[in-house]
Parts: sequence; structure tokens; C-alpha cells
Amino acid sequence: MPDIDPVALQKLDAPTRQEIAQWMEAETSKSKVQSSIHNFTDMCWKKCVTHVASANLDAKEEACMRNCLHRFLDTNISIVKQIQQAQR
Repeated sequence: MPDIDPVALQKLDAPTRQEIAQWMEAETSKSKVQSSIHNFTDMCWKKCVTHVASANLDAKEEACMRNCLHRFLDTNISIVKQIQQAQR
């Protein structure tokens, strides 16, 4: 992502600067989620798929990937809940 010229940014009105800041924050969050999903998919793939025999996963690999995904989601939901409780 290219750097934003601070001088040009200061020339914008406050609501526009706020809108840009919110957009950048949302895009950064999306990027972090995508990176986490990529890393998690890579980890589960290495754990569950030991060889590629066809274009499809076999039943064991599919179950492993599904369980791996569920653990990931459960863990992330738990972490988010703990963070929300800590912020109260």
C-alpha cells in the first residue's frame, strides 16, 4: 500500500480524514484476517494432507481439515470473548 502524503492529508477536512482513517483501519483488519486464514490453512494442510493422490481429499483428510478448522474457529471465538470481557 503506498504511503499517504501527510501534507496532502492535512489539507483534507476533518470528516474526510476520519473516513480515510476508518477505511485504512478496516483494510488493515481485513489483511490480518486474510493472513491468519492463509497461515491456518497452510498449517492444517501440512497436518492433514500427507500425500496428494487425486484432485479431491479423501475422507480422512477431509475430516482432519474440518476438525482443524473447527478448532481454529473455536479458539478465535474464545479469544475474542476473553478480550471483550477484559475490556469491560
